[in-house]
Amino acid sequence: MAKTTAQKKVKTKPKPKRTAVSARERAAAVIGPRRLDRVRMPPPKVARAESGPAEESNSGKYVYCIIKTQDPLGFGPLGIGAEPADTHTVNFRDIAAVVSNTPMVVQDPTRDNVLAHQRVNETVMQQHTVIPMSFGTVFKTDDDIIELLRSAYDAFVDVLNKMQDKFEFGLKVLWDRDQIIREIEEEDEDIRRLKGEISSQKGSTYFARMQYGRLIDAALQARSERYVAEIFQGLRDVSVASRSNKPIGDRMIMNAAFLVARDTEGAFDARVKEIGLRYDKLTFKYTGPWPPYNFVNIRLKLERAH
Repeated sequence: MAKTTAQKKVKTKPKPKRTAVSARERAAAVIGPRRLDRVRMPPPKVARAESGPAEESNSGKYVYCIIKTQDPLGFGPLGIGAEPADTHTVNFRDIAAVVSNTPMVVQDPTRDNVLAHQRVNETVMQQHTVIPMSFGTVFKTDDDIIELLRSAYDAFVDVLNKMQDKFEFGLKVLWDRDQIIREIEEEDEDIRRLKGEISSQKGSTYFARMQYGRLIDAALQARSERYVAEIFQGLRDVSVASRSNKPIGDRMIMNAAFLVARDTEGAFDARVKEIGLRYDKLTFKYTGPWPPYNFVNIRLKLERAH
């Protein structure tokens, strides 16, 4: 039976009202005796803060994402700040930036700040297609943001149309390397024989151990590639696109993102569970839905204001 765990990282879910959390709360998928849960983001921490004239003169606008709307919208106190900042739109034609007021400083990527950045994006995306902006994107005034929307209008509209009603899901697959090595030794006669020779040989075993290591590495690589190819193939018809990122650490063999249409989200969920049942030696870490971080690449040339 596949082991499944909830991935606990920066990308966790909010619980303000019933916005971004709802999609995750319903996504607890049972695989065998354990659960595969999409992670949840904690609610914003509320603290009292006072502002004065000096802070007003040094205020800026933090930009979370770009959406398509002609109407001015507000999303409530979800933004970055000791007291969660009110989030609202700055509009240009039929697109808008979702922003909050912030000091004109470099925002440190602390856990609370990153959570707030993601919380806003994931709340907004429940009702809108979003283009997520990089963490720490700050402008001085609304006029500066409007100029951004004007200058990159065509690019924003093109991406918004392509990402319409699509989400990103993350899937990481890990294995127990030592367990897989033991299986390889049992299945491969040459490796098994070479290991026996090393164990029984007297004197130097340097060259035998080098040969054994090369064979094991090659077998691990081949098996990893086979597993990953089979998983990608199994999810191909329930996703729009996929991206393979570099695995992290020795245990991870797959670190992937999938772009999934809103109306096929249920089918994608079911297929991930089905694949998890099929591979009892692997651990699956499945998260989402997220804004399409891995599928949006807009390069903006921003000039520093003097």
